[in-house]
Amino acid sequence: MQAFSLFFEDHFSKDSLKNLITYLKKPIVYHTLFWVGYFLFNTLRWGNYFNDYAYSLRSNLVEFPIHLVLVYFNLYYLLPKFIPNKLGSYLTFLGLALIVMSLIRIVLTYYLVTTEIWRESVVKDQSLFGLNYILAVAIGELYVIGLTTAIKLTIDWVGSQRRARELERRNHETELSFLRSQVQPHFFFNTLNNLYSLTLDKSEKAPETVLKLSELMSHVIYKGKDKKVSLTEEIAHIQTYIDLETIRYGNPQVAILEISGDISNKQIPPLILMPFIENAFKHGTGYISGEKPIRIQLKVEGNTLYFSVINSKSTTKKPLLQQQKGSSGIGIQNTLRRLELLYDKDFSLEIDDTSERYMISLKILLNEA
Repeated sequence: MQAFSLFFEDHFSKDSLKNLITYLKKPIVYHTLFWVGYFLFNTLRWGNYFNDYAYSLRSNLVEFPIHLVLVYFNLYYLLPKFIPNKLGSYLTFLGLALIVMSLIRIVLTYYLVTTEIWRESVVKDQSLFGLNYILAVAIGELYVIGLTTAIKLTIDWVGSQRRARELERRNHETELSFLRSQVQPHFFFNTLNNLYSLTLDKSEKAPETVLKLSELMSHVIYKGKDKKVSLTEEIAHIQTYIDLETIRYGNPQVAILEISGDISNKQIPPLILMPFIENAFKHGTGYISGEKPIRIQLKVEGNTLYFSVINSKSTTKKPLLQQQKGSSGIGIQNTLRRLELLYDKDFSLEIDDTSERYMISLKILLNEA
């Protein structure tokens, strides 16, 4: 057993097997294997039927060049040229080709194989060019054409589906990259506004704000382009943003972040939660004084994340949904589109928009780290 294993390793290395597989993928190899298999099957089938394998072999040697001419004429000329727009022309040319090649096959069989006309017919003394004989031969050729056409169309359909899926995947990746690139300037614009307010007031908190902003920028720039980041990193990013808002308003009660469940070894798309939190700070009321803090909840159950953000609203402001239809809603709009691309329909987002509060509830699946 060990000797066999060593022989296999010596003669069939990984590179050799890889090269063999690559070679077998070539169309000419596929075609050759198909025709060899079909030839053997036909020879054995008719040899068993007539109990004369020598006759079956000679007959198939004559027939197979006819098969090849008709099949490849159909696959690589008639189908591309006439289907699907000129079905009538396709059927006309195919019919003519069948008649011509059937007559050639009949003549070659008579002179090269046997002078016994239509040996498989139960009726004897057939005419060499009798209508029934010609139709029988043509139907036999049509069977081969139909079989190969079905195989070709199936392969083409599978290939087109694969290309369509690959194109869709690339389009999704391109759109996701575009959406992520929009998140970054949008996020920085909001944060720099906060810093601008502090510098106008010549606040002593400006240096700390710059430090927090640096942490935020580091996460957005270096982690924002990744497909997945750890949930703990994303939560730290959220906490930094809350800290920045706390510095801005000088009130530690502007927001309450509640975390429950096991957040370790979990991964999440970067910056998928932040727009909802930004939105709450941008449009919420009452949190500045700390009377109605923004409530942010993250709960992990198994591989499922339940995320919610609640902020109070002023009755004098326009409804938040109306506000989001303008440019200020770009973060939310992009996030919704990212969720659709990343999770398809495998996520849940509920919005409760009343005159007093605005609440979003998001449910998504997390990846194991």
